[in-house]
Amino acid sequence: MTTETLFRTHLILGYVAWLLCFGAYVWPRLGVMDRLEAHRAIATLHSFRFFGLVFILPGVVSPDLPASFANFAAWGDFATGVLAMLALLSVRIRALFWLFVVAFNLVGVIDLVVDYYDAIQVGLPAHAEWLASTYAIPVIYVPLLMITHVTAFYFLARPRVSAGAVGLAGAA
Repeated sequence: MTTETLFRTHLILGYVAWLLCFGAYVWPRLGVMDRLEAHRAIATLHSFRFFGLVFILPGVVSPDLPASFANFAAWGDFATGVLAMLALLSVRIRALFWLFVVAFNLVGVIDLVVDYYDAIQVGLPAHAEWLASTYAIPVIYVPLLMITHVTAFYFLARPRVSAGAVGLAGAA
C-alpha cells in the first residue's frame, strides 16, 4: 500500500472513528446543554490549537515539509486557539463571547479547509514522513476539530431552545 493510500485511509478512518464516538457520547450531551455551555465546551477543545505551532518548530517536523503548508497550518491553528481562548475569557460579556465564538469557528474552518487544499497541492499525502511526529495531528485531531466546527455552526443556526425545554429534554 502506498504512503498516500495509507495517509488517506488514516484520515478517513479518523473521521469515521470520531463520528462514531461523537454520535454515541458527545452529541447526546451537547444537544441537551444550554447553547452557551455547548459553545464553551467546543471552545475549550479548540483553545488547545496553539499546538499547531509545532508545524514550524525546528526538529519536530521534517525540514522537507513545505513552508507554504507549515506556516499557514501553524498560524491558522494558533489564531483559532487564541480566538477560542478569548471566547472563554469573555463568557460574562455575552455579545463579545458570541463574536469570538463565530470568529474562532470561521477562522478554524477556513484554516482546516486551506490546510487540506495546501496539503494536496504540496503532495503531503504521498510524503507523510514530512510530518514526522506530528502525523497524528491531521489523522486523529483534525477530524474532531472539523466535526466540532460543524456542530458549532449547527448550534449557531438552530433556533434557541427555552430553558424549560432543555430541562425536559435532559430528563428524557
